[in-house]
Amino acid sequence: MNIPVVRKVLEKNDSAAAENRAMFERRGITCINLLGGAGCGKTSLLEALLPRLKDRLRVAVLEGDLATTRDAERIAALRVPVVQLLTEGGCHLTAAHVQRAMSQVEIGQPELLLVENVGNPVCPANFDLGEHRRLVVLSSAEGDDKVSKYPLLFRGAHAVVLSKSDLLPYVNFDVGAVADDLRRINPSVEIHQTDIRHGRGIDAVAAWIEHVVSECRAQRGAAHPAPCAAAPPEGDAR
Repeated sequence: MNIPVVRKVLEKNDSAAAENRAMFERRGITCINLLGGAGCGKTSLLEALLPRLKDRLRVAVLEGDLATTRDAERIAALRVPVVQLLTEGGCHLTAAHVQRAMSQVEIGQPELLLVENVGNPVCPANFDLGEHRRLVVLSSAEGDDKVSKYPLLFRGAHAVVLSKSDLLPYVNFDVGAVADDLRRINPSVEIHQTDIRHGRGIDAVAAWIEHVVSECRAQRGAAHPAPCAAAPPEGDAR
């Protein structure tokens, strides 16, 4: 009896992600994948960051969501090129979503591409989009146990934003304990605490993003450049 060989679930996505990564390198684009649960403040973070970044870098945004163009409209109001990627019920973006957006929609020639993934702390962590870095947002309103409950999301992060710190007096969220959990599973991760309502911590996140762009630009310009690409997170479903 012939037993069919089932290919790994993410093989097709991995192939498309590798193509995206090569395309980003050719076009001189640094791509950052922005992840986090629904309501953690990803779009609000972009609204705070983009006015700082767009004067220094050519920036474009891909907005992932299940339905509506509301988030893309918020970004467009800042006069930043944006494409809304609708998954129509899918719980995450795939590399193919990014591939289609980059090939079919005119967003100029950005130096920096920010991809806001679907609000979900589980599925998006498994899917490589071809990004160079992962930036994860965790809000104080979500609780301080999320790093332990969703380790894959944070293990693959290069930086974590602890958002909505203005709510700390009203919620049960131990910043120190969260930082300890993050460093336990991801010792090299950068941690930034933000309060968007009062503008605190945003400059530091913008500086991290600019540093990533500069680092990738320098590696591309080296005599024997290595791709400025993030390694896939450990322990996923691949």
